[in-house]
Formats: sequence, C-alpha cells, structure tokens
Amino acid sequence: MRNIILNADSYKASHYLQYPPSTTEVSSYIEARGGEFPEAVFFGLQMFIKEYLVKPVTMADVEEAEAVFQVHGVSFNADGWRYIVEECNGCLPIEIEAIPEGTVIPVQNAMVQVRNTDPNCAWLTSYVETALLRAVWYPTTVATVSWNCRKIIEWYMEKTADSQEGIEFKLHDFGARGATSEEAAAIGGAAHLVNFMGSDTLSGIMAARRYYGADMAGFSIPAAEHSTITSWGRDNEVAAYANMLEQFSGEGKIVAVVSDSYDLWNAIDNIWGGELKDKVEASGGTLVVRPDSGNPIEIVVETIERLMAKFGYSTNQKGYRVLPACIRVIQGDGVSLKTIEAILAAMEEKGQSAENIAFGMGGELLQKVNRDTMKFAMKASAAKVDGQWRDVFKDPITDSGKRSKRGRLAVKSNNRTQYQTVREEEVMDGGNLMAPVFRDGVLLSDVSFDQVRLNASNITAC
Repeated sequence: MRNIILNADSYKASHYLQYPPSTTEVSSYIEARGGEFPEAVFFGLQMFIKEYLVKPVTMADVEEAEAVFQVHGVSFNADGWRYIVEECNGCLPIEIEAIPEGTVIPVQNAMVQVRNTDPNCAWLTSYVETALLRAVWYPTTVATVSWNCRKIIEWYMEKTADSQEGIEFKLHDFGARGATSEEAAAIGGAAHLVNFMGSDTLSGIMAARRYYGADMAGFSIPAAEHSTITSWGRDNEVAAYANMLEQFSGEGKIVAVVSDSYDLWNAIDNIWGGELKDKVEASGGTLVVRPDSGNPIEIVVETIERLMAKFGYSTNQKGYRVLPACIRVIQGDGVSLKTIEAILAAMEEKGQSAENIAFGMGGELLQKVNRDTMKFAMKASAAKVDGQWRDVFKDPITDSGKRSKRGRLAVKSNNRTQYQTVREEEVMDGGNLMAPVFRDGVLLSDVSFDQVRLNASNITAC
C-alpha cells in the first residue's frame, strides 16, 4: 500500500491528457473553507512526507500501476511516471510549501501550496491531491477538535480553579479502538498530543516519536477495565477494588478504577467511601473513580457530590469545592466537545471546581470527524501556459462558499495574531508564513514536536 502512484483517486490517472497542451506548471493550495470551527490547528504534513514522499518511485511501482489501470479501465500516464523514475531518480518533482505545523490560523486561509518543479510534470500537482489532502485534513481536524476542548477546559479552570495546574492531562485519548485503522489511530493520536499529554493511544505516541522526534509525547496510568473487575465476581467487588490499590497505589502514584460494573452509587458510598476509605486516604497517591454509564452530565455531578460527602472537600480561592488530593474523577463515556462544556457548566452551577475532573474521549476525538467538518479542499489556483502564469479558479453560481482562490499564494501574518492569504507578489521577502518544506524528494524542514506544541499554544488567533 506504499505505491504513491496508486495512492490516488482513479480519475486522476487520466488528467494528464486534460490540461492545455502547453501547460508547464500547475500550482494548487489546501485550505479549510469553514465548517464547525473558526480556526484550524494545522498539523500532520510532516508525517506524510516522511512516510510517503521521501521514498523514490521505482520502475516496479510504475509497472504495478500500469497493470492495475489497464484492467481498471482508466488511462494511465506510463511515460510520465517512467520519466520521473529515469530523469528524476524517482523523486517526485514537486515543491510543497506550508505554514508552520501547530499554527492556529483562521479558516479560509491557505495552509499548504504545491507546484511541480519539472515542466514535463505539470499533471503531477493535482495527481497528489488525494493523498496530500487526506494527509492534512484529518490530523488538522483532530488537532482542532482537541484544541477547542482545551480552550473550554482552560476557561472553566480559570473560572473555578486556583490555577491551570494539570491542564495537560485533563483530556485523555481513549480513541484507539474506535479508529478505522492503526494508521488513523497513529495520525489522530499524535494530533491530540499537540494539545494534551494524556493518551492511551500508543500508536499516536509512536507517530510523534518517529515523525517529530518526541522522546515521549504522552503519558498514561494503570487503570482497570470492566473485565478485570467483573472477573472477580459481583460478591468480590470489594476485593477487586482492594487489589487495584494494593497493586498500583502508593506515594505520588495515580490509579484509575472503573466503578460502575454493578452499582456505581454503592461503589462510591459503601466501598470507596466505606470499606476502602482508609486505604485510599493513606495511600499517598490518587484514586481516580471512573463512572462509565448513564447521562454523563448528571452522573459526573452526582459522583463528585457523593465523593465529597464521604471524603470531604476544601473550598478554593475562587469559592469552588475541591475533593482532597487522594480522590478524583474521570469521565470516559459519552464525552464530546459539547458534553465537556455541559459537564463543566453543571459542575460550576453546583459549586464544584474543574480541578475535580478529567475526561477520556474516544470516537468523538478520532473518528467522528470528516473532511466536511472543516470543509477542507485542495484547488488549483494558477497555471503556467505558453510561458505565462494565468489564474485558475472556480466560482460556482450555485454555491459561493466553494469559490476558490486565484494565483500563486502567500500567507501574511501580523505578530502571529492575524493572518491573511494574498497573492504571492503582494508579500515582500520574508513576509510569507508559507515556506518550502519538501522539494524533489527531499524534506527541507524537520520540525520538532515541542515546536509544534509551542505554535499551538498561541490561542489568540482571530
């Protein structure tokens, strides 16, 4: 599945015959045209370049593609691809420019621009659209969802907590099992880690490590699942919980225990807050109780109230109640951007600080997004025909939202708080936020994960 020639929509194979005969260069761009969020957190291009573009195309790749397309019923530019193998040493003769990864940029701005560097390969720019657009829209959308979750959590921490301490672990990635593939889990998991440091998606950890040099981008803790609790039997629920404390609790340690296998309220009132209360308090660490069923808004508030009734609470400087350090809650069921906000609002109304809660997010984080979530598109904006650049654009009378940009593009920034996509000729030297990151088979810029996170920490985009 690593043959870049076959990493395309079928109809792309016939497009080399559809441009004006004297076309020598085509330039295209990628943007989020709108959708659910006003800003996008650009991320993921470097993963795609390292995995797919730095490996030269071989004659075996061309022969495989030719055999496929002959049977598939679509024209195939065999001569063009052989030219790339023989004259370009298999390196794709394209240049990719991009804004810095992690940049928080308003939608309707170019994030990526690509053009061919060999006049014999003008058809190649649009050929890579399928793979390149997919490589950008998915991780950028996941990073944007995660970033917006962080904004909401930060807002409630600012309002109901004494500090932002621990914000990096307030949203944990539970999405690996719900992703469509291991590669999707890796890409989406890494995108979440741009904003947070809590994850159970090991594939995302490894993607950040392999493609961005992050020694360890995320962390987890020992945690129970229903099978490890219910295997003890209902009559031994206390023993199952006690075993979790015995095995994993201790000074400075954190352990999470799912507690709704039978009766959540009994688990809180009579087991954690009764038979095992002294052990929890004496452990020197933190027990994280995980309710995992029911209406998440109601369940979280009630869970915290019952834990406070058993373990007590303090009142912080903002006037909100906080559980003692030995006990916390994580909600991992039914968690989305909307329910996070609803839960935190309900907690605020009850006088409960956001310090008491963390969230685990699965399908809503890695799976319940698509290209239309942010209306991503890649469009040609300029072509050189007969030696002259011409604007290329679409302007459908039936949908003005699909009107595309014209010309070779640049992105201007003003102290990284305001961005504007303009024609390339309107930007003076050094004023273009988009810079070449790949050219003719070579990665030109290798950004670190720390730098991506630093870029994304700018939340003043407008």
